[in-house]
Amino acid sequence: MIKKFAWDAFKKTGDINTFLELKQIENIEENINKIEENNNFNQEIKQIKDKTQLN
Repeated sequence: MIKKFAWDAFKKTGDINTFLELKQIENIEENINKIEENNNFNQEIKQIKDKTQLN
């Protein structure tokens, strides 16, 4: 989605910096999603460990 905005902004303005800045935002969003997926995975692992722990 942001890629389309970035491309449209570049076409309208001809300013490559606008395109590059929006691409950076897209990359940041992708990294945030990866971090969230990793956090979810870690939470699932913790739950499994808690369930299988012998006390």
